[in-house]
This record gives sequence, structure tokens and C-alpha cells, in this order.
Amino acid sequence: MTSKSSLYKSLLINTAWSVLIFAVLFLLLWLAETIFPLLSLLHWDDTSWCVGIPASIIGVAYVLTVRDPQNYTGFFPGILMSLLLTVQFSLQGNYDIALLYILVFIPFQTKSILQWKKPQENSLTESFAPEFLSMKQMLLSVLVFVLIMALDWLLVTYVLNHDALFDGWLLKLLGALMIASSVHANFWLIYRKNDAWLYWVLYSISGMLFYIVVGNAFSIVLFLVFLIINSFAGVAWVRDTPRENYGWLRGE
Repeated sequence: MTSKSSLYKSLLINTAWSVLIFAVLFLLLWLAETIFPLLSLLHWDDTSWCVGIPASIIGVAYVLTVRDPQNYTGFFPGILMSLLLTVQFSLQGNYDIALLYILVFIPFQTKSILQWKKPQENSLTESFAPEFLSMKQMLLSVLVFVLIMALDWLLVTYVLNHDALFDGWLLKLLGALMIASSVHANFWLIYRKNDAWLYWVLYSISGMLFYIVVGNAFSIVLFLVFLIINSFAGVAWVRDTPRENYGWLRGE
């Protein structure tokens, strides 16, 4: 069994890597603004943007750590990330996403800690490998995914924006994709399902497209970083998955 001290050591190392990644990223963005003065990438006068920086650094450390399907310590920074993102989205006026983080994601991440710790606390229990959803679970997951998208679309239309159903349809669609995919990603991580990373990749892609439409260059770069890291984490999990755990990919 992996010792608790080694798990926390891995968390510290991954946090250091995350700080380094963002240090390089900010250096490159600063150089880009210096060479091309018309670019607007860094917004230190924007409070919500500044709150999002530590949230992003902590979030990358979280993903790098749970890339190891035995290391539950990554969910501790995951909870802190969710608290910071709640503040950020509240400052931006995105109250639906803020409520989602405080009411859904933090409980999911807390549940993940309890679920992932079980093998670590019992030396007689072998750590279990990741697996894909069964065919039935996958189909049900897709159905719930569509339902969450529809509910978010209605919430944004009739409660938050007070506009017509198809006004700003592209942003509503991309926003609903981000919310539905992040809900599924957080939920399936609890049970170590590889499908969680498929949803994280979808979240990263839809986030990039959302901010391309909005015209926020920094967030586009940020979600590109998330896409790369989430993709590598997903590949790492698949490598740790025995063939008998391939679920719906085997038609089971």
C-alpha cells in the first residue's frame, strides 16, 4: 500500500509543477503583451480575474495529483479550488455556476476523499484500478447529461437572462456543455471511472470555444492548458485500467 506521507509528498511536488507551469505561462503572456501592445491578456485590475489565478494554479495541482487513481489528497486542493471559483463566478455574475461549485462540486469532492481513502486505510484491501462505465451506465449518463443541459438552458433563459429561448443560443449551448460535463466529471471521479476524463476533456474544449465566442484570450489559453493536462491524466488512467475493466468499450 502507498503510505500517506508519500501521497502528500506527491501532492506537494504536483503543486510545485503547477506553480512552474503558470510562471512560464505568465512570462509568455507578458512577453506577448510587450511585443504586441494591442494584445490584452493580463488583467490585474480585474478582481475576479485575480481570484481565478490561484484557483487555476490549485486546480492544475488537483488534476496532476488525481492523475494517480490512488492519491485522494488531490481532492483537498480541489475543494479549495471550488471555493475560489465560487467567489470568481459570483463576482462575474455567473450565479448558476457559482451555486454549482458550492452546492454540488464541493460535496462531490468530499465524497471522493472518503471513497478513495478506503483502500488506503485497510492494509488488507488491494487498491482497485480504474474502469469504464458499463454500457447501461454510459447510456444513462448520456441521458442525464442532456437533461442537465436542458435544465441549465431554461435556467439561464427564464431566471438569469429573462430573454427568449434561442437568444444567444451559442453561448447558452456552450455554457450548458461546460456545466453538464463538469458535473459528470466530478461525479464519476468519485467512483474512479475513466469516463470522468472524457467529460473533463469535453469541458476543456467547450470552455475554449465559449471564450473564443466571448473574446477572452487569456481564458482561451487557460482552457488549452486544462485540455492538455486533462488529456494526459485520462491517458494515464487508461494505462492503469485492465482490459476486463473496459466496460462499454467491450460492449458490456
